Amino acid sequence: MRITCPLCGARDRREFYYKGDAVALDRPDPAAGEAAWDDYVHNRDNPAGPTRELWYHESGCSAWLVVTRDTRTHEISGVDLASDLAADVAGAGA
Repeated sequence: MRITCPLCGARDRREFYYKGDAVALDRPDPAAGEAAWDDYVHNRDNPAGPTRELWYHESGCSAWLVVTRDTRTHEISGVDLASDLAADVAGAGA
């Protein structure tokens, strides 16, 4: 699989570190109980289809990327700098 870094161009996926789902998880209240924390720590969705994932360009420019990828085919339909998306979200709240 090749990931096209917006800063470095197309690179082999071995240059990147997979962090997980790019959608923020809702952290339970500290007093929520053991079951809520067990679910938060150990259980994740495993969708078949398009997902947004967080990747770190470890052997390159050290940028965090949000990669839109189909988990069934590994086809990548988009790569964005996470910092650009964060700035867009911050700007929308202003």
